[in-house]
Amino acid sequence: MKIRNKILIYFSSTVISLTLLSSLIVYLVFAEYREEEFQQRQNEKIKYTIGLIAEYKELSENLSAIMDKHTIHDFYDEKMLIFDKHKNLIYRSIDDLPISNYKNILNQLSPTNQWIETKDDRYDIIGVYIENETNHFYAISKAYDEFGYTKLQFLQTVLIIISIVISVTVILITYFLSGKISRPITSLAEKLNKIDLNTHKTEAISIKTNSFELNYLILKFNQLLDRTNEAFSFQKHAVQHISHELKTPIAILVSELERAEASMDIDEKNKIIKNQIINAKSLADIIHVLLEISKIESGFRLNTAPVRVDEVIFEIIDELTVLHPLFQFEFRFEAEVINENSLTLMGNKMLVKQGILNLMANCISYSADQRAIIVMDSSVKDKLKILFINKGQEIKKEEEVFLFDHFFRGSNSIGISGFGLGLVLTQKIIHLHHGEIIYYSPSAGLNVFEIHFPLR
Repeated sequence: MKIRNKILIYFSSTVISLTLLSSLIVYLVFAEYREEEFQQRQNEKIKYTIGLIAEYKELSENLSAIMDKHTIHDFYDEKMLIFDKHKNLIYRSIDDLPISNYKNILNQLSPTNQWIETKDDRYDIIGVYIENETNHFYAISKAYDEFGYTKLQFLQTVLIIISIVISVTVILITYFLSGKISRPITSLAEKLNKIDLNTHKTEAISIKTNSFELNYLILKFNQLLDRTNEAFSFQKHAVQHISHELKTPIAILVSELERAEASMDIDEKNKIIKNQIINAKSLADIIHVLLEISKIESGFRLNTAPVRVDEVIFEIIDELTVLHPLFQFEFRFEAEVINENSLTLMGNKMLVKQGILNLMANCISYSADQRAIIVMDSSVKDKLKILFINKGQEIKKEEEVFLFDHFFRGSNSIGISGFGLGLVLTQKIIHLHHGEIIYYSPSAGLNVFEIHFPLR
C-alpha cells in the first residue's frame, strides 16, 4: 500500500472514530442527564402533591380533580399514585395511564429503601418514600418526558450532521495533506526506481523537502552512493592499479636479476639473488596494499598501528636508489625539537609506504636535475606535514583540478611512461588516514606535493 493511502486511511479513520466516539459519549451523557433531571421533576411533583393533600386535610371523591386543578407541574401523559403510611391508596391522578407493576414497587419501598427508579418502554417510573413533620407517604409516578425526548432527538440529529461534516472535512484535508507529506517520499521512490544498478556511476539524489528525516535519509543514501561509486571505480580499474603499482618493483627485480646473470662473481651473484628475494617479498606487500584498500572500500575496518614516517621514507629511499642510483633525495627536518611522537602516526604501514612511494617515484620521473627535497615539519601540535619538492615543468593551473582523477596525465608528462593512476591511489590512502594532499607550484619550474597527517 502506498504511504499516501496509509496516511489517508490511518489518520482519517482515527479522527473520524474519535469524532463518532465523542458524539456517542455526548449523546449518552445527555440522555442520562435527561433521565435524571426528569425523575427529579417527578419527585418534586410528588412532594408538591403531598403538600396539597396535607393542606386540604380531607379525602373526598373530588380530591383528584382538586389536585389536578391546582398543580403547576403538569407532565405529558402522567400517572401518579400516593399511599399513606399503611400503604393504602389515598390519591390517584385522573389519567388513564396504567402502572402495571405498582404493587411490586410499593412492596419494595420502605424507610430504608426510599427511592426506586425503572422504565416502562420510554416512560420513566419512580417510587419514593417521603416523610414530613406529621406523617409519611409512599408515592409512585409514571410519566413521559416529551420535551426531554424532543431535545434528545434534536441533539442526535445535530451530532449526526456534525459527525458527517467533520468526517468529510477530515477526509478532504487528509487527502490534501497526505499528498503533500508523501510527495517527497514518492519523488524519492521514483528517483530510486530510475537508478540503474548495472552502471558504475550513479548521480546523487536531490529532493526539495523540509523534513529532517528525509534530508537525513537522502544524505546517508548519497553517502552510500558515493561509497558504491568509489567501490565500482576501484573495481573497474583494479587491473590498471595492480599493473601500475607492480611495475616499479618488477623493474627493480628484473634489473637486479639481469645484473646477477651477467656477474661472474659467485659471491656477488648470491648477494644479488638474496637481495631480490627480499624485493620479491615486497611484491606481496604491494598486492596486499591493493587488497587492503579493496577490503576497506567494501566496509572492513582499517588495521592500524604506530608508524614512524621518517623510517618509512628512509626505506623507500634505499629501495629507489637501487633502481635510480644517480638520483638524490635530500631529507630535512623543520622542527627545532624532534621527538618520536611527532613523527609517529596511527596507520597502516604498507598503505602509508605505498602512498609515499608513489610521490617519490613521481619526483624521480618529473625531476629536471636528478634531485628532490623531502621536508618533514612537526612544528604544529598533533599534525605532521611532509613536502616533496622537485624542480621540473610544473602542472598548468587549468590542469590542477584533474590531477587526482583516474588516468589524467598533464601536459608535462609527455614522453614519460605511466597510466595516471599513482596519484589516485596515493590520495585514497591519505584520505583513509584522515589526511589530505595538495599540489602547488610556488614558482616557475618548481613542483610541491604537500601531505598533512593527523597524529591523533
